[in-house]
Amino acid sequence: MFIGHYAVGFGAKRVAPAVSLGTLFLACQLADLIWPTLVLAGVEVVQIDPGNTVVTPLRFVSYPWSHSLLALAVWGAALAGLYRLLRPAAASTTVLVTLAGVVLSHWVLDVASHGPDMPVTPWDATRLGLGLWNSLPATAAVEGGMFAAGVWIYARATAARDRTGRVAFWSLVAFLSLVYVANLLGPPPPSASAVAWSAEALWLVVAWGYWIDRHRQPAA
Repeated sequence: MFIGHYAVGFGAKRVAPAVSLGTLFLACQLADLIWPTLVLAGVEVVQIDPGNTVVTPLRFVSYPWSHSLLALAVWGAALAGLYRLLRPAAASTTVLVTLAGVVLSHWVLDVASHGPDMPVTPWDATRLGLGLWNSLPATAAVEGGMFAAGVWIYARATAARDRTGRVAFWSLVAFLSLVYVANLLGPPPPSASAVAWSAEALWLVVAWGYWIDRHRQPAA
């Protein structure tokens, strides 16, 4: 999934209003933020394989340290622990559980969308995947619906402090939507390294989330 993950980040603001949207984006996309660096380092492997699924030309050969269930449980606990260290006054049990759960949600959504390539542990040969990506209309309907719901929840849970709070938020919604459509309809990428380098740009979306949240506040 792509915008489906951001739907979880947007929606989690209702449960943890004190947590910045940037932190929630960091949590929901932590697997995909770690993954490209591991690919570029040769630790994990992706291949360009047009026709592997209808939605994406990527074959995820190996990504046990960024995308396995066990690894994401560890990454989720680490993020919650880091948040407690840096923001002790705001680190309630609800907040910490929410952050860890949002990290783990990445695995659940990827199992729903991927073919059988999602690892359970870094060492187990078991691979899971329900194959939503085998249908372009179903993928667009599920992810689009999730994204619309997440955006609606965030928009209802927060209010703009100023014009920047409105423009930055809706421009991000438009940007993510355009990138998603381009990914669905565009040609295959030229190489695995090009995929990894472009995926590094997801850090900019995290920064965008922090920028937005500085200009919005919990709704009355």
